[in-house]
Amino acid sequence: MRPAADEVLHFSQDPTITRFVPHVAATAKETEAYVWAVGADRAPDYWFPRDTPRAMAWVVPGTTDADRDRIIGAGAGRRVHAVEYGALEAMRTVELYGYRLPAAPFRSIGHALVATEPVEPLGPAERVGDLFALHEAAGIQLRVLPDLWPFWDEVVGSTLGYSGIRLRYARPAAPPGDRARSR
Repeated sequence: MRPAADEVLHFSQDPTITRFVPHVAATAKETEAYVWAVGADRAPDYWFPRDTPRAMAWVVPGTTDADRDRIIGAGAGRRVHAVEYGALEAMRTVELYGYRLPAAPFRSIGHALVATEPVEPLGPAERVGDLFALHEAAGIQLRVLPDLWPFWDEVVGSTLGYSGIRLRYARPAAPPGDRARSR
């Protein structure tokens, strides 16, 4: 699912939303009430069930060949998303929907887009479909790991672009000494 030039997207497991009203999310760092959305460039970050912890990395202009080959893998594309094994069943069975929203009321904060006024979708929710197939069609490597933290440590110390979403739901990190041995 990709937005048109004058659209942004909101992903949800609720297909019945008819109006998005600004709110302060329980986990938000921001204190202002927002309606949240993303553009086409960040839509793949949300091709997951809501509470799925995921670590994502992609090639940016300053990425070194060594970091790309070490973390994404030689010949493995320009982007990788990593999840834990425990996420696979939810990814296979979730009913995820995308809402197309008018881009005009939104402004950028970080990687997200926010509006401070209520926003009505441009049409009904659209079923996103098979999340594995979406990743494949977009050329995004989907990596499944027993523990996200060693991968995350490598990503944040690299020259790749990256994002971690819902990492608070990931399995607890092993103590640093154990983490080094598990790499």
